[in-house]
Amino acid sequence: MRPDVRPGAALLRDVAFLRLWTGATASGLATWALPFVLGFAVLERSLTAAGLGVVLAARTVGFLVAVPVAGVLADRHPRRRVVAWSGAVAGLATPLLAVGLGRSVVLVAAAAAVVGAGQGACRPAFQALTAEVVAEERRRQANAAMTVAVRVTTLVAPGLTALLALVVDTPALVVGTAVLWWVAALVPPSGAAVVPVARRRFAAEFVDGLREARRHPWFVAGLGALTAVIATGYSATGVVLPLVSRDRYGTGAVLAAATTAYAVGALGGAVIAARRRSRGQGWTALAGLACYGFVPLALLLPVHAVVVVAAYAVAGAGIELFNVPWFTATQREVEPAMLARVSSLDFLLSYGLAPVGLAIIAPAIAGFGADAVLVVCAVACFAAPAAAALVPSSRDFR
Repeated sequence: MRPDVRPGAALLRDVAFLRLWTGATASGLATWALPFVLGFAVLERSLTAAGLGVVLAARTVGFLVAVPVAGVLADRHPRRRVVAWSGAVAGLATPLLAVGLGRSVVLVAAAAAVVGAGQGACRPAFQALTAEVVAEERRRQANAAMTVAVRVTTLVAPGLTALLALVVDTPALVVGTAVLWWVAALVPPSGAAVVPVARRRFAAEFVDGLREARRHPWFVAGLGALTAVIATGYSATGVVLPLVSRDRYGTGAVLAAATTAYAVGALGGAVIAARRRSRGQGWTALAGLACYGFVPLALLLPVHAVVVVAAYAVAGAGIELFNVPWFTATQREVEPAMLARVSSLDFLLSYGLAPVGLAIIAPAIAGFGADAVLVVCAVACFAAPAAAALVPSSRDFR
């Protein structure tokens, strides 16, 4: 690379990366859009609120089942092929969702489970494919570009979807997400060949991935901290924020402003993470993750609404200050032939178990009160990253 060319600029001229970015963005948009689109089906009475819960639960089950399986498959086969398979499966199943709306909740739920499986299968494959397509010195910028796309989508897509809903019906919007899945399946490039390890039974290969993860103490500690923050802080605030917005401030505007601030903060955090590389990047990342503790504190204390919104902005920035170096370190440190399996553990335990946290938080609030739950969540959000930072290799994620 010439010294007068910025890494980020060179990355944006890399056709292979742009194809990868387009595919990953399409899969992320399709994943995000489906619950929002199905919300319109509830408004149109072609799906009940209870039916929506069943459909989303089925999608989550499909995700959880597929993630570990896909981790093994993406280490056995070319990652590009696994991306194509997973995107095609989701693309083929999505129109069945549209067919079932207003007719059969069972059909919609079954199709959602298959879509969730495609979603779960593509995550570790995309993670491993990034390491094949992008050179090591550019992966930090590449991972930041991936997350910037997700955050921009989060900000822009609700308005665009609402506008589209004025001119097309909900089944057509659902089919539109199928088109996104086909983009995710067909557009990404092939990566550099990774020589797979000798093939054994599925369970044995999965256990090999567990051993590889345990070989990196910083990964085990960081994943534990991330899981704790998402299962407590993220889940609790998702339940409590609407209540606080309604009962303390008497308006839904705080809910809308806080969620928007989180996305804007995350966008800023991703940009900062792409441009700055601190000496103790692991500690910096864990400090960013701990920033989520300010959210339950803001919801607990009788503060001005601006403080709540600011806490969400800080939490959003912090989560991306963690995510970008976390993904980059995983791609750098983990044995390439086992990267998909280790990445599948990441998605399975952190984001995959978030619904479990949501299911537990609501009864906990009913039994112990929102204040007690928020205190526990704040302590967990601060303490878990601090404990992870005590692991020596966590300082630099090496």
